[in-house]
Amino acid sequence: MNIKLAAGKKAYFASDFHLGVPSFEKSLERERKIVRWLDMVSEDAQTIFLVGDLFDFWFEYNSVVPKGFTRFMGKLAELSDRGIELIIFTGNHDLWMFGYLEQELNAKVIKAPIDVIINNYSMLVGHGDGLGPHDKGYKSLKKIFTNPFFQWCFHRLHPNFGIGLANYWSRKSRAQGHEKEQEFLGEDEWLWTYAKKKESEKHRDLYLFGHRHLPLDLKVGENSRYVNLGEWINNYTYGEFDGQNFYLNTFEA
Repeated sequence: MNIKLAAGKKAYFASDFHLGVPSFEKSLERERKIVRWLDMVSEDAQTIFLVGDLFDFWFEYNSVVPKGFTRFMGKLAELSDRGIELIIFTGNHDLWMFGYLEQELNAKVIKAPIDVIINNYSMLVGHGDGLGPHDKGYKSLKKIFTNPFFQWCFHRLHPNFGIGLANYWSRKSRAQGHEKEQEFLGEDEWLWTYAKKKESEKHRDLYLFGHRHLPLDLKVGENSRYVNLGEWINNYTYGEFDGQNFYLNTFEA
């Protein structure tokens, strides 16, 4: 993907909003904060990358999507109508996107890491789930989650049951993995390890991921960086690229 920023325009990046948890009230408070951030960046945004796990669970039936998130979806629709490009990556919590956001928001939905070049600045961008030497249990689960037969089977479930079951599983998975998500693994940090491996194969200026819930900005060799966008439950961090430099910022710090 190649993007040429117009004069005075920027690209913005954020991930891991996890709308829907831990409660309606907390999610709504976070949703309003995200909308304020979108209002702020819309002043000079040409492209907004939303890099996965926007929702704590998302599954599109043929004529049903999870209810809620009205302010967030409405704001994205408004920005799209104003001509701001929206690029949405699926994450491990919301990988079942089957065309609704493309139709309603005119967004590009990306399901795997991709190379992005903005004003000759090269990036590898993706959510980050299932990459690197760890996440072995999830790698097995992802093969099931992305299998067309199992997706067809889930479609057969009534939404009240299917979405309820998925929300229960998501909350249980989060409770078991929360502390691990917040722990920096040093040299074993798996997306940093993945970035180093990819850099040995092909140079990029930046490796940009979410998923780990840790805002990180680390060197990859002499001329490259690994940046993790963090999350919006505790950190409220986002990326900003002005055509020459990439910054990891905090909203309403």
